[in-house]
Amino acid sequence: MKIFKFRFSKLTLAFIYAGIALAVAAFAITLYNVITTDYSLETSVSYSIIGYVAMFIVSVLLLVILISLLLSSYYSVSGDVLKTSFGIIKSKFKISNIEKVVLDRSTDKLTAHFKDGTFIVIIVKPEWYEDFISELLKSNPQIEYVINSLKNSPDDQIKK
Repeated sequence: MKIFKFRFSKLTLAFIYAGIALAVAAFAITLYNVITTDYSLETSVSYSIIGYVAMFIVSVLLLVILISLLLSSYYSVSGDVLKTSFGIIKSKFKISNIEKVVLDRSTDKLTAHFKDGTFIVIIVKPEWYEDFISELLKSNPQIEYVINSLKNSPDDQIKK
C-alpha cells in the first residue's frame, strides 16, 4: 500500500492551527469558569452545568476533528482500491472504475475521472504526481493519463 499525504494550502493550515488554538482556549476558559464559579450564588445550577458540559463537548469535538485533519488526510493506493481520507471522512473507489487521470498544469491538480461521469480532485505534492499515477497504472493499465496546460509542449501528449 502506497500512501500520499494530502497537501493543505498555507491558508488552510493557518485556519486549522487557529481553530486548534481556539478549541484549547475555549476548553481552558470553561474549565476555569467551572472551578471558580460559586454555585451557592447561582439561581439555576442546572443551566450552568448544561452550558459547561456543552462547551466542553464542543471544544473537544472541534479539537478532535482539526487534529484528525492534520494527521489523517491522505490518499492510498492498495490493490484495486483508491482510498481517500480527509480527517474522519473516508472513501473508497475501485481503481478499475477510473477512466482517466488529468493533470491540469494551470491549477496544479490531478483529477481522477470515473466511468460513471464523476470525478475526484487529488491534491498531493506536485513531485508525487508521477508516483501516484504509476501506482494507479499498476492496478489498471487501461487508465488514460492526460496533461492539460496553458501552452502545449511536446511533453503534454496523452500517455497510456
